[in-house]
Amino acid sequence: MSQEQVPAGSRDAGAPVSLSSGELPRGDRFEWFVELVRENVAPFSLSSAHAHGFEARVTVADLGAVQVAHLVFESLRAARTLRHIRRDDPETYQLALIDGSPMITRQHDNEAEIATGSLVLFDTSHPLDTLVPDERGQGRVTLLRIPRNALPPAAGRVDRVLARQLVPTGVTGQVLCQYLTTVRDRAAELGTGERLRLGTIAVDLAAAFLAEHSDAQHLQSPESHRQVLRTRIDCYIESNLGSADLTAAHLAAHHHISLRSLHRLFEDRSETVAASIRRRRLERCRADLADPRLAGYPIAALAARWGFPAPAEFSRAFRTAYGLSPRAFRHRAGSGDAPHAAPLAK
Repeated sequence: MSQEQVPAGSRDAGAPVSLSSGELPRGDRFEWFVELVRENVAPFSLSSAHAHGFEARVTVADLGAVQVAHLVFESLRAARTLRHIRRDDPETYQLALIDGSPMITRQHDNEAEIATGSLVLFDTSHPLDTLVPDERGQGRVTLLRIPRNALPPAAGRVDRVLARQLVPTGVTGQVLCQYLTTVRDRAAELGTGERLRLGTIAVDLAAAFLAEHSDAQHLQSPESHRQVLRTRIDCYIESNLGSADLTAAHLAAHHHISLRSLHRLFEDRSETVAASIRRRRLERCRADLADPRLAGYPIAALAARWGFPAPAEFSRAFRTAYGLSPRAFRHRAGSGDAPHAAPLAK
């Protein structure tokens, strides 16, 4: 039996696995996909005009209590009935990012067409009907599977957004989508400890996103709110390292919190916010100095690119961090005689 034919239940616990219907006989592919959906989502009745020779791929990453699955499949209809629920209910929320063709879905008196790039929430404890029409083409869904008891108890309010189009226009939604696509694309690189940490982050991000869309801010526990805010601040730092105005005071003002609250938010880390900004900037400078494509650029220009407008200050900080002056490090890295320089782009 090839790797693509290994049943989902026989996987090593926690190991990311990518499966494809391509290795199976054409007549067996649809039932194979039905079984994978049953194992990794919930039992459904599936039908498709392409059942014979059905093309599908499934990638699953276990992140402790939660899972991220990526499903690519031909057009189909999926129905989950009361009979399915009575027989087998994993009691999970399924938060889906629609990567491919739009999807029509109905659950809990809600019905909507979910556009590409939007998210939709399902609950395995309610009947569900969803359709990727034949004329729409290929379905592509990145699915976050969360146990119901992992979210703070506010099921009545969460039910308001079941089977509704959830557009990730806010910062939290954008961070959540970035999280899902990164885990989806790099699942094979994750170690056990990293998977568990990412699972915790997934619950926090999902709770914050659903709270925004259901007007139920109490969905977020205090720790969830702290984690989401930290994630937003980290993303902002990474995107603005080149700005000389990036300071702890600026971060606090931009995120509408006090400077004291900002420091308390990061007090469990091994470095202060200012030290974290400086370290990340120095890491970018170090990478540029070691890059032979940038050998033609003055050290001061590379330093200013990453938020060090004063050359003397940069030189002192670099020597303290790495034990060498920037010039000595560049020479040691062997990039001093590179013939061409790449464009500097922030």
